[in-house]
Amino acid sequence: MKSVLYLVDVDRLESWTRYRNGLCDTCVAHCCTMPTDVRLPDLVRLGLVDPFEAEHEAPKQIAKRLTKAGVIEHFNFRHELFTLARRSSGDCHLLDAKTRRCTVYAQRPDTCRKHPQVSSRPGYCPYQARDRS
Repeated sequence: MKSVLYLVDVDRLESWTRYRNGLCDTCVAHCCTMPTDVRLPDLVRLGLVDPFEAEHEAPKQIAKRLTKAGVIEHFNFRHELFTLARRSSGDCHLLDAKTRRCTVYAQRPDTCRKHPQVSSRPGYCPYQARDRS
């Protein structure tokens, strides 16, 4: 089976589609292949960080633990942003590879909640229709 991830280049903003309601229903979730920066409250909502830990532990220490566990791939100390880990395919580790749906949709990070209003190209997304075969 040919991977759909290479049919659309998420880095070419001019190839993105103007977002409209319902577009996600038929998409292969290319937005879930882009780096996802999250903040500490997102990690608490996802259940990856305990609220007590978030309040009493330094973000740097939390980042060290989450990096070791393979949950994040980068921590921006200056802005206290954690970049979620991705699989070797480029998918967010929270994305179901088969269904192309978020496994934590109700708890998803603010970055995902606000996409595509807040993105590299606001109001647009790297949409690609699912193969119906």
